[in-house]
Amino acid sequence: MIGKSPNQKQGNLFAPLLKDFIDPTHELVILTEKINWNDLEENFKDLYSNTGQPGKPVRLMAGLLILKQLYDYGDETVVEAWIQNPYFQYFCGEAIFQWKNPCDPSDLVHFRKRITEEGAKKILQLSVSLHQGKVDQCSTITVDTTVQEKNITYPTDTKLRRKIIEKCNKIAKKEKIKLRQSYVRVTKDLINTIRFCRSEKQRKMANRAARKLRTIARRLTSDLSKKLYGAGLHDPYYDEIELFWRILYQDRHDTNKLYSIHEPQVACIAKGKAHKPYEFGSKVGIATTQGSNVVIGVKSFLGNPNDSKILKDILGSVKEITQKEFSAASVDRGFRGRKKIDNTEIIIPDNKSKKTISQAMRRKMRKRCAIEPIIGHVKHDFRMVRNYLKGVAGDTFNAVMACAAFNFRSALREIKASFLFIIFGGEKIAEQQKYFSFYFLKMSS
Repeated sequence: MIGKSPNQKQGNLFAPLLKDFIDPTHELVILTEKINWNDLEENFKDLYSNTGQPGKPVRLMAGLLILKQLYDYGDETVVEAWIQNPYFQYFCGEAIFQWKNPCDPSDLVHFRKRITEEGAKKILQLSVSLHQGKVDQCSTITVDTTVQEKNITYPTDTKLRRKIIEKCNKIAKKEKIKLRQSYVRVTKDLINTIRFCRSEKQRKMANRAARKLRTIARRLTSDLSKKLYGAGLHDPYYDEIELFWRILYQDRHDTNKLYSIHEPQVACIAKGKAHKPYEFGSKVGIATTQGSNVVIGVKSFLGNPNDSKILKDILGSVKEITQKEFSAASVDRGFRGRKKIDNTEIIIPDNKSKKTISQAMRRKMRKRCAIEPIIGHVKHDFRMVRNYLKGVAGDTFNAVMACAAFNFRSALREIKASFLFIIFGGEKIAEQQKYFSFYFLKMSS
């Protein structure tokens, strides 16, 4: 059953309203009034039943998810920050100041599973609607791809084999199965040998230890599989055992290799970076408007598909979010192969002489570079540089929410800039920003 938010205009005999003692000109308060929370609740009400105990209000849970991405918090830390910050509480729909946790951090996990990717897209649409005028005026978009790294260690054969040995022993202990040997002490010695024998003279010893570790992992997996099957306990662990065998028998040059046991969908992606040749995660396509730099489309992909093959899906995401089809899309040379998709012209920079390219076309090609810092901010400021959410659904959800947080942050900066323009008459706003906090302190006193 869907929960209801309190009435923020109804007072309390023993506690003042939040809006009575917070700053009404604070950018988060103004943003709260601009967001259409009723529309969000209407979109999510079908996800709740009509019977049972009422759940947490949609505005509370959606607000916590937005604040989590906006200020780079985790599930636990955003709940702790919510108790301390009255502006966070007002943003989430509270009427009076609260002293207790709004929910358990695990409730955010359940809410993400409830609304799924479609719910995250509704929140992205909500963020785009704050910049609707800019989106309507734009006719050209910019598209690029990046890598959303998963929260895994750098994969090596030694690490994966050691984890398989540990997991086999853990399963045997859980099901009370006695293996032929646990190899705990032997594994520890082999790991130390591989770690410290890195010189040219000791390399043969390290290679011999790595082969011995692989043999032990295969032996344990085979022993565990046989005894689970004999005890009638093979079915619950079938997929996991199958994963072990794939890792133990994959070669260096195989395709669709596995790089993690708990995140098997992770792909190895090379983007040509000198400081980081390989990144392990999922490829994400991002689309922004040219000039206004509003993120209007995002799509996460499994594996490492070629950019030209996924451009149509990214444009489909843009149309789904904005309900609009743009006339042109500016991309880099990695998207070569398509000149036009539906009614959208694909603009790709080439090596033609300046005489054969118009001035307007060169201007559009130069504007394409603006998406690079946008991707940098989305990754490093809004939790997309490392994804902590599990599975394929976590990849998509985190990417969409990071882009929504970028749009919300842009709206907050516009609110602050417009208020500074009113205060200082539009003159030297950048120089006057240092007086911003002092001015409101004086007003409140």
